[in-house]
Amino acid sequence: MKQPHALTDGFVLGESPRWHEHRLWFCDWGARQVAAVDLDGRREDVAQLSSFPFCIDYLPDGRLLIAPAREGKLLRREPDGSLVTHAELTTLSDKPWNDITVDSHGNAYVGNLGFEFPGGEFAPGTLVVVRPDGNATEVAERLAFPNGMVLTPDGQHLIIAESYADRLTAFGVGADGTLSDRRVWAETPGDHPDGICLDVEGAVWYADVGNKRCVRVREGSEVLDTVQLDRGCFACALGGPDGKTLFMVAAEYPINFANATGQILAVQAPAAGTSVERSAR
Repeated sequence: MKQPHALTDGFVLGESPRWHEHRLWFCDWGARQVAAVDLDGRREDVAQLSSFPFCIDYLPDGRLLIAPAREGKLLRREPDGSLVTHAELTTLSDKPWNDITVDSHGNAYVGNLGFEFPGGEFAPGTLVVVRPDGNATEVAERLAFPNGMVLTPDGQHLIIAESYADRLTAFGVGADGTLSDRRVWAETPGDHPDGICLDVEGAVWYADVGNKRCVRVREGSEVLDTVQLDRGCFACALGGPDGKTLFMVAAEYPINFANATGQILAVQAPAAGTSVERSAR
């Protein structure tokens, strides 16, 4: 693969890249904003929050969902730009909420870390599903730092990164949105997978902060491609006009909020993102 190029930089830390409406949307933790950048590097700030936004994704009708770090709720951005509460989550956990992925029915899967991060003593996390009416139910437990998630194009499987277990874990998805048949999808020994994305060949790209790279892996743990970076890679997404641009959010780690080392890097990938990502994002 070619060397990646910087699409934009000059921020502290980005997270949760999503390709949507011909731009890459991402969370800017340092500025506590959700922003969007086009392929020429032009940035627009689209939402301001009181705490940094952990992650974002889109409902089928295009409205944005945001998981703020410390607010105990899932927010929704309305067409006029206002932010409203989509779901209250404090009854399920008082620990930070993390990554999001949304299915074609509008069910949002949201991971809960299970412990204070950074600095807290580790405890297993959980995964909840938030229905379109805002009702939230726990659907998985005992997750070792639940992180990036993807749904397969048929909506029948969910893959989640367990960062502290060095693996990708898969579940079967029921018609009612519940999860079952938990299994190891891929072991990632020595890597702590963070944000992930899925391509049309069934491979997953995962970001790895400590080893400063983004890795493409097949179910069963076969490594197919690796993009080495000069700083930690926190998340990745496939997008662009043909779905074959791999976007990687990177920054120096440990994070120093006084230093703007954040970058979004782009490189051509061997396969396009799945239809789920390319239509909804």
